[in-house]
Order: sequence, then C-alpha cells, then structure tokens
Amino acid sequence: MCRHLAYLGEPLAPRELLVQPPYGLQRQSWAPRTQQYGTVNVDGFGLGWYADGDEVPARYRRTGPIWADAAFADLARVVRTRALLAAVRSATEGCAAGESAAAPFGAGRWLFSHNGAVAGWPGKLDALAALLPPAELLELEARTDSALLWGLTLHRLRAGAGLGEALAGTVADVTAHTTGRLNLLLTDGTALAATTWGDTLHHRTLPGLGTVVASEPYDDAPDWTAVPDGSLLLADGNGVAVHPLPGRD
Repeated sequence: MCRHLAYLGEPLAPRELLVQPPYGLQRQSWAPRTQQYGTVNVDGFGLGWYADGDEVPARYRRTGPIWADAAFADLARVVRTRALLAAVRSATEGCAAGESAAAPFGAGRWLFSHNGAVAGWPGKLDALAALLPPAELLELEARTDSALLWGLTLHRLRAGAGLGEALAGTVADVTAHTTGRLNLLLTDGTALAATTWGDTLHHRTLPGLGTVVASEPYDDAPDWTAVPDGSLLLADGNGVAVHPLPGRD
C-alpha cells in the first residue's frame, strides 16, 4: 500500500502539508495511523508540483524513504505552489523497484498516484494490459500495477475524458477483469479527482487557502471529512463533490 495527498489553492510550501503537520505524509512513511495493508511506506516517494505560468508540473522522485532525503527537505521548504500531488510508497510484491516506480506518475499536465494493489499482478492481468495499444504499453514508466493503472487512465485522458471520467473508467476496467484496492488520485493543476475503492480517503478545506485530499488526516482537526468507500471525489476552485461509483455494494 501507499499514502498520498493532493492540494489545490493559494500558494504554499509543500512542507506545510507534508512535513510540518504532526501526522504528515513524511511521518506516514514510517508511522501511518489508518493504513490497513502494510506497516511502513519506505520503498520510495515522490512530489509533483505546478509553477505559476507553466501547466506542466515538475516531479521529484526517489527510491528511499522521504525522511532520509536532505534534498527533499530543502525543496519542500523553498518551493511555493498552487497545486501538488505527493506520495510515499509501500511496494506491492512482484512490482519493480526504483525511482520510476514511485508516484506521482506524469504526462503533460497530469499527475497520478495509486494507493492499493491489483490482484493477480503480473501473471493474470493480460486481458487488462490488452486494453492498451502496444505503443502505450511500451510507454509505461515501470513494471508495476500502479503504472498499468496510470496507462489505462492516461489513454482515456488523451481521448478527451475528464479527470473523474478517466478514473471511473479505469476502476471499471480493473473490476471487470480482477479485484483490487483502487484508491486513485489525479490532477491537472486546476482540478483533481480521486476514487475510494478498498482504502481510506479524507478531504478538508483550509480557510483562505484551498482543498486537501489525503489518504489519512495529517492532524486531529475536526474538519476532516471521510469519503465513503466506492466513491468518486471531484474538487476544484468551487469546492468538493462526492459521487458513488457503480458496482460497489
């Protein structure tokens, strides 16, 4: 499993969300509070963020734990951004290691993360992989279930799907062929979408700043809202909306 977080709103430093809170993503790498599968998230991490005037995000990804990377501490302190997506990784058995396997995955203006695991990886997912053209399979950043989910999502985005439509379609593809925990997170820097399918997700509005969506709350403030399992969350400058996904009892 993994833990991930996204933010949209007024400019802030990533450390305000990832490092400074008492139970921020950095602490969740070694002491998550609500993680049901796995115990630590030390198999890599990543941060993607958007600079004003540039729709293509920057990414910083590494193979080790987030708290052991001195360069990340400096980056998280000096960067200011209106939108970010960050994740800490607990690798699924049979999936590749390395920087390229750490979220966020990206292409163009999009960033993507997966918190979960796809059952049957890798030997029983041929039918799922066959949904992608061979050229797009070769583009996958890593030999992981998360990278395959990103490929399926990206295929829909390139065909003109919106963020929520792309994620809902990927969940439908996977559940038509196998089972899994499919908490997905996607942003283009101006809006974000997320699914809950087998794990926790919460959202919160920061007064005067913006919206945070996270696997688990990074503090004990009372204004965190849990997203029901089997949901699609959409957020932009107008607020947050949550809708049920089909097929979840």
